[in-house]
Amino acid sequence: MKIHEHQAKDLLRRFNVPVLKSKVVYTADEAGKSAFEDFVNMGCNTIVLKAQVHAGGRGKGSIHDITTDEIQFVGEKQVRGVNVISGNDVAHTIYEYAVRMLGNKIKTIQTGESGTIIGRLLLEEGVGIAKEFYAGIVLDRGTGKNTIMVSTEGGVEIEKVAEESPEKILKEAIDPKLGFQNYQARRLGIGLGLSGDAFKSFNTFITRLVRAYESLDCSLLEINPLVLTTNGTMIALDAKMNFDDNALYRHAEYEDLRDITEEAPLEVEASKFDLNYIKLDGNVGCMVNGAGLAMATMDMIQMSGGSPANFLDVGGGANVDRIANAFRIMLSDPNVKAVLINIFGGIVRCDKVAEGIVQALKKVSVNVPVIVRLDGTNAREGKLLLKNSGLAFKVAENFEQAAKLVTEVVAA
Repeated sequence: MKIHEHQAKDLLRRFNVPVLKSKVVYTADEAGKSAFEDFVNMGCNTIVLKAQVHAGGRGKGSIHDITTDEIQFVGEKQVRGVNVISGNDVAHTIYEYAVRMLGNKIKTIQTGESGTIIGRLLLEEGVGIAKEFYAGIVLDRGTGKNTIMVSTEGGVEIEKVAEESPEKILKEAIDPKLGFQNYQARRLGIGLGLSGDAFKSFNTFITRLVRAYESLDCSLLEINPLVLTTNGTMIALDAKMNFDDNALYRHAEYEDLRDITEEAPLEVEASKFDLNYIKLDGNVGCMVNGAGLAMATMDMIQMSGGSPANFLDVGGGANVDRIANAFRIMLSDPNVKAVLINIFGGIVRCDKVAEGIVQALKKVSVNVPVIVRLDGTNAREGKLLLKNSGLAFKVAENFEQAAKLVTEVVAA
């Protein structure tokens, strides 16, 4: 689960992680009023205006009119996803920028050409920056440990740094028994070339950041950039925070942080029925039980010359209602030209899945070819049920044949 920058910073404040004064707004009038009352009146004449979207690269992102797709300007300055605004009439300028941002779309390297609509903005006080760094914490699935990554290349996408200058990324794995140790904080600070007050500030910052990451059950916590101010203090200038979905049951309050307008509509619909669905760009709908088998199914379709339209794991409880909803959601994607159902009967019996498929298709109208592969417990009985159902299934004998059949019917 992803949240917005302003929400992440509110949570970081609970753990005394240093962040700047800021205010979230939803209208241009709010933006202008807040700029004057909350910043200018308090002696702040430099304000940073940020689009709040679940996408990176906002600093370079361009703002486009939602209807004409024209790039937006205030005077001769192009409006970006992140804008530093100062001068004699800051509040009015903020208003002008907000008018061109809210309700329009931002295009970044992560949103692609389709862009994403801006529904809220963050106003933040300006600060003198001496140096920018990167800091992030993520679970390293290879080692099974939470891992801290820091770099002197702040403000740059970490994927680009990893590709072009991997030696500039310093890592410290956190032992789950011992926790984050002081010597690890010191080693990271020394690796960044810090000393004096900056070194002390970093040690405090990274220790609090780790505490926040662990307490909030994050799957990712990224500060980019982490800045050293001209006063020698480390501050989180940006914050990206994702939660571990498997831990959401411990945090009922997170539901209020969810912004479904930032999520794909079909994925939101699937979540209502506990279906693990991710939309892709292909034309073969996939319905599978088990995440690993789903990944293998998409690979096999690709290797056979096809293109998967989705990841869809119906889980172990492949009953009639779940299968019916899975079909309905898959076929809501107009790009789907055929469906491959790939079920391995371990806990679930293949004959019960077959019964579910037959009953589900009596509830949902399916007008594309359906290929089914069953293997495992009661697979033979399941195949007989499908063949005797009177419905136009193509029943594959094995995994490879199923992938070939579905790509053939799509290409026909």
